[in-house]
Amino acid sequence: MIPASPQDLAKALAEVGYLADEGLAIAGHLALRLGRPLFLEGDAGVGKTAFAQALADATGAHFVRLQCYEGLDASQALYDWDFPRQILHLRTVEAAAVAAGDKPDTAALEASLYDRRFLIARPLLAALERTPSVLLVDEIDRADDEFEAFLLEVLADAAITIPELGRIAAERPPLTVLTSNRTREVHDALKRRCLYHWVEHPSVKREVAILRSRLPEVTERLAAEVAEAIRRMRELDLIKPPGVAEALDWASALSALGADGLDRDVAAATLGAVLKYREDIERVRESEPWRT
Repeated sequence: MIPASPQDLAKALAEVGYLADEGLAIAGHLALRLGRPLFLEGDAGVGKTAFAQALADATGAHFVRLQCYEGLDASQALYDWDFPRQILHLRTVEAAAVAAGDKPDTAALEASLYDRRFLIARPLLAALERTPSVLLVDEIDRADDEFEAFLLEVLADAAITIPELGRIAAERPPLTVLTSNRTREVHDALKRRCLYHWVEHPSVKREVAILRSRLPEVTERLAAEVAEAIRRMRELDLIKPPGVAEALDWASALSALGADGLDRDVAAATLGAVLKYREDIERVRESEPWRT
């Protein structure tokens, strides 16, 4: 079900635990209404992946995720044949024929090996076969140029051709959400097919709301002080500025230690929950962003 307005979409997302800002709600609504892929770019940890999952939950669609990485090829993203099951089927048919004193029909046996039941659907095929579905192509910037070109073709046709089975087309094209952390520039040809939105880090107020929504055990004071300290960290020249996920991890760790506010010693001791580089931890300890 497609929400009637961006405001309705934002409300539906909030009901499944995702607090979207106005710009992201508008981009998501337009992608749903126009049937266009949505390209989300932004720093790691700002909620791009979580948005796609929440969009599927809010609209009742099936969620399919394709995680991209260097070397990903079409077969890993589309489909594969279940060779162990095919061999078992082959041996079973041959054994039954021998037991009956018959000779297997070679042509029929070969054709039966390439039945749909022996086909393993990888993410792209799964998204085409399930309706409605939200297809998340996560971190497309990590994939190779060749895979980008292939993905562009699949998105254009919303169909694939399997030589042994023929053409499989989506009854309704999946809503595709592509994400990028901008480790490299994605080709313009792919971006032109998509609606584009840059996902910003949340404001302090919205981050407090996210913390309180996801971690109800965290006090209002602790959530506010964590959000403010995280904001200050993002202004430092860090190797990996913290995202929302790290803010949640830090608040959860502090709460587990019984903190109801950002104590200097406890904050410094738990920086491993929010920062993942020694240089970043040293820089933050020197700047003490939790100071009031």
